[in-house]
Amino acid sequence: MNHIIHFTLLENNKQIPIQTYHGEYRNLMYLLKDKLLLDEFGECGGIGRCGTCVIRAVGITGISMIKDRKEPTTLSKMDILDDDMRLSCQIFITKDLNDSIIEIIS
Repeated sequence: MNHIIHFTLLENNKQIPIQTYHGEYRNLMYLLKDKLLLDEFGECGGIGRCGTCVIRAVGITGISMIKDRKEPTTLSKMDILDDDMRLSCQIFITKDLNDSIIEIIS
């Protein structure tokens, strides 16, 4: 049984409640593209190189807090040092997102 995951999405000062479940989307980038129809978001298709899917994530827990794979390098090249700034393509849809706040950075 899939447990429901709830989080709040902030876009242009608007709060949007999001409800999903583990496995509904490959990662947070695909969820955001689908729900918000974002143009030019996630240009590299989720491999963590382009930096077009940058978000601010507050309240993520567990293993999802860890930046690994290409994420630290890509954020560093963009001069992003804030620990809350993330690449949405590198965050999987798990219970770690429950009750978090995700802000689209444009």
